[in-house]
Amino acid sequence: MDEQGAAGGFWLFDGILWVLQNFVMAFWNLGYALTHPGLWLDWSSNEAIMRFVYYGGSVEFFFVVFTLFLVIGAVGLWRNGFLWGVVRGLEGFANGLGRIMCWAGLLMVLQQVVIVFMQRIFARPSISLGLGIPVEFDISWWSEELKFYNALIVALCLTYTFVQKGHVRVDLVYSAVSFRTKRVIDMVGSVFFMMPMAVLIWLYSWFFMWRHLIVPNPSASEPLERLLLKARALRWNVETIGFSPNGFSAYFLFKVLLVAMTGLIFLQAWAFLFRSYLEWKEGPESEDKYLDLDVLDAPDTGGHEHAEI
Repeated sequence: MDEQGAAGGFWLFDGILWVLQNFVMAFWNLGYALTHPGLWLDWSSNEAIMRFVYYGGSVEFFFVVFTLFLVIGAVGLWRNGFLWGVVRGLEGFANGLGRIMCWAGLLMVLQQVVIVFMQRIFARPSISLGLGIPVEFDISWWSEELKFYNALIVALCLTYTFVQKGHVRVDLVYSAVSFRTKRVIDMVGSVFFMMPMAVLIWLYSWFFMWRHLIVPNPSASEPLERLLLKARALRWNVETIGFSPNGFSAYFLFKVLLVAMTGLIFLQAWAFLFRSYLEWKEGPESEDKYLDLDVLDAPDTGGHEHAEI
């Protein structure tokens, strides 16, 4: 029994030491990556591509990003104005991206109308766009591309909707507790739900994306040395196979959007954590401080009030 307890204590100490070592090495790894960009950004070299693939889903990259936000949070504890600036920057980025990408919904509707007219009224098998040398694809290609517009809205407007408080929340105790308790719940949700979920999806989606871009296929379980050996036979093999012979030929973009969406969720988790902390510290008067919400202009009711249902 004593031996089991000693072994458990050893593994706990070893795990804590491993985490602390990675936090310390994060500064070295970041500095080395910034001072040697050719090792991972010179994509004329197959080994550089494999390094980029490996480090994008590596423990080293996770601790670099995590340590960076911990430093930002530590500075923010000292200078709240700085932390508010970070929150405004991250939320502004989510809002700006979402407000641009939401226009893909209008484009999707207009393209669907054109498809119906060309296919049902003019009986055309394809649609051409452009002058001189036009871009021409089969009707089925344009029809399947509509799913890409939908994916753009879902992936790139998700954090925008979160900032705008547009997501559905299942409330069990939230509305019944005090303001500061709500902020504590928000902070716990950011750290224990949003961030771990984003990290897990990133680890899956990162290698899932690259397996549809290059061969030999990389794996999350392979060490860097093995991936560098695979780099000798590396070649681009971008996925262009659609669901139909003449269908949409850029399905790899859906994998790219999955990675982008996960990164946006991770950034917004930190923004939500920082905002929740600042509102907890400053009190109810800071609720929604600097929050840029979209508000539709209410129509003139002629002075009569209407009940909301």
